[in-house]
Amino acid sequence: MLIHPWDAARDDAEWQQWLAVHDFGQLAVNGPAGEPPFVQPLHFVYDPARGEALTHLARPNPLWGALEASPDCLLSVVDDYAYVPGPWQADPDGPSELGTPTSFYAAVQLRCRAHVVDDPAEKAVLLNRQVGHFQPEGGSARVAVGEVPYGRMLSGIRGLRLEVTGVRAKFKYAGKRTAEVRDRIADRLAERGDPGDAAAREHLLRRQRA
Repeated sequence: MLIHPWDAARDDAEWQQWLAVHDFGQLAVNGPAGEPPFVQPLHFVYDPARGEALTHLARPNPLWGALEASPDCLLSVVDDYAYVPGPWQADPDGPSELGTPTSFYAAVQLRCRAHVVDDPAEKAVLLNRQVGHFQPEGGSARVAVGEVPYGRMLSGIRGLRLEVTGVRAKFKYAGKRTAEVRDRIADRLAERGDPGDAAAREHLLRRQRA
């Protein structure tokens, strides 16, 4: 992923705060020699204090063999994207048709080393942390070894601790454009109101204020 200086995260807090509420991504794992990578969409919980992401997958998932052969992997998260028409980005002193179309998006890539969790008690702790993150209002029984309703299901999954060894973060929101052009794009995003436009606009304005 190419990251220009004007698109780079301002600090660790920027991408960590974004990951706290963008917790669905794709885990890319090296495939067998000569084969493309395995890519698995999944929910995860990122823990900045421990520098790890937690998730789980069904035991029959083909990723397990690939992870055991090569535990280095990449968790990729992309969201808050919007298409920006060329005229929106045109220089104020030039023809609008000479503006360059582009995409706005936020992206965080976590390079990780995978640690498989098979101990039933450890899996229960991992699952309870995930549920606590996604369902803070409660309403579901806790996972406990040997207890209904989830205890008997623990054998059907494997937990996954993704130890983060590197981070690449990008917030591509007209960072190299003038304030006048950014203001125009913000106005157009508000007018259009397509899915993703409000979030993209907020990033543009937030980074302009910083």
